[in-house]
Amino acid sequence: MASQFLAAVDLGSNSFHMIVAELVDGELRIVDRLREMVRLAGGLDEQGNLDEASRQRALACLQRFGQRLVDFPPGSVRAVGTNTLRRARSNDFLKQARQALGHPIEIIAGVEEARLIYLGVAHTLSDSDDIRLVADIGGGSTEVILGRRFEALEKESLYMGCVSFTRRFFPDGAINAVAMRKAVIAARQEVLGIEREYRDIGWGQAVGASGTIKAVRDVVRANGWSDEGITYDSLRRLADELVAAGHIDRVSLQGLKEERMPVICGGVAVLLALFEGLQIERMAVSEQALREGLLYDMLGRLRHEDVRERTINALSERYQLDTAQAARVEQTALQLLDGVAAEWSLEDESARQLLSWAARLHEIGLAIVHSQYHKHGAYLLANSDLPGFTRREQQLLAILVRAHRRKLPMAEFAQLPEEDGARAIRLSLLLRLAVLLHRSHSDEPLPIVEVTAAEQGTALSFPGGWIEEHPLTAADLELEQGWMQREGYRLTVGEGA
Repeated sequence: MASQFLAAVDLGSNSFHMIVAELVDGELRIVDRLREMVRLAGGLDEQGNLDEASRQRALACLQRFGQRLVDFPPGSVRAVGTNTLRRARSNDFLKQARQALGHPIEIIAGVEEARLIYLGVAHTLSDSDDIRLVADIGGGSTEVILGRRFEALEKESLYMGCVSFTRRFFPDGAINAVAMRKAVIAARQEVLGIEREYRDIGWGQAVGASGTIKAVRDVVRANGWSDEGITYDSLRRLADELVAAGHIDRVSLQGLKEERMPVICGGVAVLLALFEGLQIERMAVSEQALREGLLYDMLGRLRHEDVRERTINALSERYQLDTAQAARVEQTALQLLDGVAAEWSLEDESARQLLSWAARLHEIGLAIVHSQYHKHGAYLLANSDLPGFTRREQQLLAILVRAHRRKLPMAEFAQLPEEDGARAIRLSLLLRLAVLLHRSHSDEPLPIVEVTAAEQGTALSFPGGWIEEHPLTAADLELEQGWMQREGYRLTVGEGA
C-alpha cells in the first residue's frame, strides 16, 4: 500500500495550526494536529511592525512545528500566512520564520484564503447542487464565500476579525452595550459591500468555520440556547450575557474556553454583523477550514488537477489570447531553460512552472492597448484574483510579464525578496529571448539553438548561415544585446558549423 505524508501550516492572526495527513491510495487520513494560540495580530501596530514579544512567540511555535516536520521532503509541506502577515512589513521576520519551520512560508491574498477555506469546508458537506454560504472569522479578517460543491463562486475577505475588533472596541476588557453596538455597526459597514449581491444570489445552507464560530457554537449549545448550530436568537443571547458581565474578567459561561476569552467580544460582534447583514437564520459549523483546504489543494496538484492551471487557461480565454503564439513561446522558453537550469540553479519545478505561465500570458496586456502592453499585462496580473496563486507567485508572474520586452525593470526586481530577485531576472532573460525568436508569430519551426549560461548573461549559437537568412531576427538580437548591456548583462550570439 503506497503512502506519503503531507502537512499544512496555517499562520493565522490569532492561532497557528498544523495538520499532518497520510495519503494512502489517493485518500487523505489525518494523523496529527497541533495548535498554539500565538495572537500575532495583537503585536502588530498601525505601521505594520510586529513587537518583539509576538515575534518570539511565533518563532518559538514554528520551531516546535518544525521539529515535527524535520523529515518531510520539499514540496510535502504548505505553510501560509494570512491577514496579519499580509499587513506586516518585516521581510526579516518571514526569513526567520521560514528558518524556524524548515519549509517555505507563503503569504496568500484574502480571496485565495477564502477559496481554500471553502475547499476545506466543502469536503465536510454532503454532495448537493445547492449554493452554500461559508463564513470564517479570523483574528484580523473574515472570509465570506458562496460556492457550489467544491467550487467557490463568490469570495470576499473583509477587514474585520476577533482580535482586531476586540482591540478596537474592548481594549481594556470593559464590555458595555455602547461598545458592543459600535462594534456591530462597524462590522455591518464592512459587510454592507457584499450584502445585496450575496442575498440576490442566495444560498441553501450557511456554514461557519474557525475558532470563533466553533467557540460560539460550544457556548450556545452548552447553555441550552441552541441545540443545532447557531441561531440569531442564541447569538443575541450570548452578546447580552457578555454585556451583562461588564468586564471580560467577570465573564463566566459554560462552554467558553479560557484561551478564547480575550477575543470573544470582537468575534461575537463580527458574527452578529454577518447574521444581520446577510439575514442568516441559522448557521451550521464545520470542523474543517483553511488548513484542510490546503491539504486538498495539495492533493489536487499531486493528481495534476492544479487550480493554477485552470486559472491560466481561464485568463487566456477571457482575454482572447493567441494560444498558438503562446504555445510557441512557451516551448522555446522551456527549451532554453533546459540548457541553463543547472548552471543558474533553476532546476526546481516551481521555476519551470513560473516560466511556462509567464510565456502563456505574456501578451495579456494587448487586451487593453498595444502601446506598453507589457506594463498593462503586469498590472492585470498583479491586481487580478488568481485562484490558486500565492501573493509571491502572483508578484513574480506579473514582473516576468512586465520584463519580457523593452527595458529591464531593475528597480522592480530589486523590490523582490533577495532569494527571488536573481531567479526572476534569469527567468525574464529566457522569456525575452523566446518572445524575440517568435516575434513574427510564424509557424516556421526554429532551428536547434544551443544555449550556454554565464553568471551575467547567456550565449546563443545558431546553425551556420541561419542568422544571415533572418535579418529581422538578427536586428532584434542586436537590440536585445543593448537592452541587456545597459543593466550589466551580456548576450552573445554566434553560429555553429
